[in-house]
Amino acid sequence: MTTTRSSDTVAVSSVPPEAFAEGSASSMTPADKPSVWRYLLLGMVLATAWTGLYYSLAPVSKWLTYSLFRLRSGEHLSAAVEFFIFEVPKVMLLLTAVVFAVGIVRSFFTPERTRAVLAGKRESVGNVLAAGLGVVTPFCSCSAVPLFIGFVTAGVPLGVTFSFLIAAPMINEIALGLLLSLFGWKVALIYLGTGLSVAILAGWIIGRLRMEKYVEEWVYKMQVGPGVASDENITWADRVGCGWTSVKDIVGRVWLYVLAGIAVGAGIHGYVPENFMASIMGKGAWWSVPLAVLIGIPMYSNAAGIIPVVQALLGKGAALGTVLAFMMSVIGLSLPEAVILRKVLKMRLLITFFSIVAAGIMLVGYLFNLIM
Repeated sequence: MTTTRSSDTVAVSSVPPEAFAEGSASSMTPADKPSVWRYLLLGMVLATAWTGLYYSLAPVSKWLTYSLFRLRSGEHLSAAVEFFIFEVPKVMLLLTAVVFAVGIVRSFFTPERTRAVLAGKRESVGNVLAAGLGVVTPFCSCSAVPLFIGFVTAGVPLGVTFSFLIAAPMINEIALGLLLSLFGWKVALIYLGTGLSVAILAGWIIGRLRMEKYVEEWVYKMQVGPGVASDENITWADRVGCGWTSVKDIVGRVWLYVLAGIAVGAGIHGYVPENFMASIMGKGAWWSVPLAVLIGIPMYSNAAGIIPVVQALLGKGAALGTVLAFMMSVIGLSLPEAVILRKVLKMRLLITFFSIVAAGIMLVGYLFNLIM
């Protein structure tokens, strides 16, 4: 696959050609400043509405499940239905917000500017930087995918984007806080170090495999657009347009896959008993770690959602390394992430990505079982 990238132009998707006409006003001309304030006010209103919707999901999902549908608490079906009702709007809200923000950010960080920042740096340094960025961004595996797409379309090396995609959901303040409170700073630090190692190493390996041709063609086409010498003529209206166009392009492509993935995750969430999982996560059997990873991959949850399960499993005698491998596979290699990525990656690259990360997670599980 080849993409045309001229060093004399900047590709900014979804900005109308007239925005780049000769003599157009700069982004901060006096005539444009009122529109900036209008967009800022509108953004605050939308952000308030988004926050209200997001934090009302839990009580609304409970009301729909137990009051409107009259399902009984404690049953498998009610747990699955409540999970589905809660997770679908949550993921869609996160996806929409992240995709919109990334669309605006992409209007500032053009492919040429990104390559200039990375110029002279080895790819391994990029893997480290991307993994570090993933640690400080509070995104689950699904909502990290739009940022992954933004990195690819901005010309960031494929292996570096995978380092971010792995680190963002796997290593976060909730998981680290749980480990710190339950097992102390040493265990939390080991988890941070091993998680970063998985993200950096997996991204580096994928980069060495040179699998750019296995990214779907439409992803690279998203960066094709009218060329200009710089982005100085892009107004804030244009940048907001970039965000909304990204929402239509990306969310419009993946929402059905998100529904399908969460439906499967809801079924597993409601019908797979914790006692059964704890019984096969003991420290004695060598196969417990890979089995825990295989069980965790089809599931979907963020770190906050998996904490009660982790605590229950540990309380029933499951080995720490096995449970951590399970947790890392749930939040780092979820089924919704796979179905979303399938719209972005061809099957060979998707399988390669999951295989390399799963192998790294298993090494972490064995390491914890060995030292703890």
